[in-house]
Amino acid sequence: MPHYRQLGSLPAKHHLQFPREKAASYQGEGLHYEHVITTDGFDRAYTILYHLRPPTRVRSVEFVKQWAPRRAGGLPLRHHHLKTAALPRAGDPYTGRVPFLFNPEMIAWRCRPARADGDFDFFRNGGADEIIFVWRGGGWIESNFGRLRYRAEDYIVIPRGTVYRVVPDEVAQEDHLILESAFPVRIPARYLNAEGQIRMGAPYSERDFHGPGELAAVDRDGDHTILVKDGARLSRMVLAHHPCDVVGWDGFIYPFTFNANDFEPITGTVHLPPPVHQTFEIRGYVVCTFAPRWLDHHPQAVRVPWAHDNTEADEVLFYVRGQFGSRKGVEAGSFTLHPRGIPHGPHPGTTLPSLTAQRTEELAVMFDTQNPLELTADALACDDPHYPLSWLG
Repeated sequence: MPHYRQLGSLPAKHHLQFPREKAASYQGEGLHYEHVITTDGFDRAYTILYHLRPPTRVRSVEFVKQWAPRRAGGLPLRHHHLKTAALPRAGDPYTGRVPFLFNPEMIAWRCRPARADGDFDFFRNGGADEIIFVWRGGGWIESNFGRLRYRAEDYIVIPRGTVYRVVPDEVAQEDHLILESAFPVRIPARYLNAEGQIRMGAPYSERDFHGPGELAAVDRDGDHTILVKDGARLSRMVLAHHPCDVVGWDGFIYPFTFNANDFEPITGTVHLPPPVHQTFEIRGYVVCTFAPRWLDHHPQAVRVPWAHDNTEADEVLFYVRGQFGSRKGVEAGSFTLHPRGIPHGPHPGTTLPSLTAQRTEELAVMFDTQNPLELTADALACDDPHYPLSWLG
């Protein structure tokens, strides 16, 4: 979680009366309504919001469908190159998501929406945190926490239970990678000091994280539809008022952005392993950012990774831009999946050119999972069948 933040009006202490004037459309009890959001029961980070109306005023609920990724069976253990840059545009930023890789802890989706809105007003993932990496696009996240600006190459972290909608500047430009996480998204523990502050020498600081900056409570009754996802189940919930009626909140749980270009790479005299690129930590997997950086500066350094086995992790890279020094023929907008059990390494013809390279302008998002990843039929439709043989030269 990022650092403590507060926005709007708050009472002096938790759980005290917080009076409000009664609205003509809703008499209520003359108080704001306290809403506590917790993680790990009550043992970890939490936030408290104050609503004009109870957030529980549900007028109706209906089942929509089961929406779970399906495993493509009968595959050998091999490397994969999934070309997703030209994925057809479809749906909205929520229902237009296409699942590619999954395991019990996470689902990796791609989304190239064709329209900004669905047949509902807001979306809520009630069972998972979301990391939306904005490959292309820009706009606003509007939520019960307020308005949050996003731009290309941002990570947008949306905690579970957040009621939100994506408002793109131009929907035809939007292109997202979404990592749906069964467990909370957190700052790696080794980046924090005993007081919980991000250590000096970490690849970023609190200044690089941006939470909502505008809070304008909507004081209005009327039906507003929320599409709710919890696990594989989608439900449609009709609330009796506008869900963005929060006048103030404080805590450690809220949507925030972190731009990949604000990651400060750590380099050495020789090649350093991927944990130096770690950006987020989630139970079951990690997210890393391979940002533009100076390369290893020992005069005899080999500036591409060594061949290695992932004996305890599946490794996935999403290529954002630039030429990845250890790869040939892998284009932006692609995934590579290098699973456990078999080695991978630099492609033939990449090692010698690296000896004189001084810098790389590549940008990629990597996630390594403890449990094996399954591919979907959508993933196989984008797969390059020749990629496992690409090390022959």
